[in-house]
Amino acid sequence: MSRKFSRSIVLGACLFAAVALGACRDSGKDQLFAISGKLFEFNYRLGIATYVITLNPLRPMGEGQVAVVNFQNPAGGDPIIVNQKIWPKLPHITLTSPPLTCVVKDKPYAVSIRIEDANGKLLQSFETTLTSSLDQSVLPDRPLVVGPVYELNKDMIGHVDGKLPGEPKPDCSKAA
Repeated sequence: MSRKFSRSIVLGACLFAAVALGACRDSGKDQLFAISGKLFEFNYRLGIATYVITLNPLRPMGEGQVAVVNFQNPAGGDPIIVNQKIWPKLPHITLTSPPLTCVVKDKPYAVSIRIEDANGKLLQSFETTLTSSLDQSVLPDRPLVVGPVYELNKDMIGHVDGKLPGEPKPDCSKAA
């Protein structure tokens, strides 16, 4: 009986040590958010591509926080800047760019994110890249549907490939 008791004590000590070691890991006390997802979203129906980044809060969020995002402009030129209010009660934060042009497959694009308080004080910053697995040329020249009930776009009738002959293409000559 004493052998079983000593095995139980040893097993209990091992479990306690494992829990203690797990608690010793860096909890990221200075970090407010972690990037949990990032991708290029190609919406074929609307004919647009956008950056989408998801942040998960690591601790309770404060009132008045703002995410300031600088997306590299695939068409070249100045970065695309998005200021988005952070709503404290949401389970995650989704940061989306306006529609993009000139997205190229397998090219990394830089994104920087600043989390600021209501007074503009920096709370956290991120630097990351996004790489598209598709080229923007897969999108139709115009939206396939229009309006709030997704009516078929009359301009696209007879163009099942989504391409219109003679449709002007975006100027990608400044794309880096």
